[in-house]
Amino acid sequence: MPQLLLIEDDPGIRTALVRALSERGHGVRTAATGMAGLQEAVDGRPDLVVLDLGLPDMDGCTLLAMLRAVSEVPVIVATARDDERETVRALDAGADDYVVKPFAADHLDARIRAVLRRGGSTESAVLEVGGLRLDGGSREVTLDGLPIDLTRKEFDLLAHLASKAGTVVSKRELLAEVWHQPYGGGDKTVDVHLSWLRRKLGESAAEPRYVVSVRGVGVKLVDPAS
Repeated sequence: MPQLLLIEDDPGIRTALVRALSERGHGVRTAATGMAGLQEAVDGRPDLVVLDLGLPDMDGCTLLAMLRAVSEVPVIVATARDDERETVRALDAGADDYVVKPFAADHLDARIRAVLRRGGSTESAVLEVGGLRLDGGSREVTLDGLPIDLTRKEFDLLAHLASKAGTVVSKRELLAEVWHQPYGGGDKTVDVHLSWLRRKLGESAAEPRYVVSVRGVGVKLVDPAS
């Protein structure tokens, strides 16, 4: 049974979601504040967190950044903030999905199951591009034999590019396949993570080695030797 952590300050919504998600086969623990949620996420090690952004003690994106510093647990933001900038801000902070209130319990349950499937179905194959080696089973990356510390989203981004090495991948495809947000307007999300990824690979957009941008088309992962 998947174990969920619901961080939601509204008692009515919290009660309704606990009942609805429990009926759909999830174990649910709750927290009404950001700090309580952070502590529960660290101590309880849930399989997934459902996070409201409008918390009484801190902004939800602030909590998300704090959570990402100590855990790679999948997070679905469930909020009344129906705004493109808020969506990008949450995704940039490390959210795996973004659901706008009001929503049906079946809709949220479907999103939860989809995120859990993605987390549990990581390819075990080893991908190699030049001196880069990605182990899908252990989610470890090395560059010229040296380990690289990537966040879960950075790994997913690099793995998607590596699976199509040498092929140009559009930012729209990356947004859909890595962030599971199949709509336009999210280029900033991709750009930010590409910048972080390049930095960890010891390169930049101006002086690329592995991650090469193709203006107006997208980006591709290449073997520098080729």
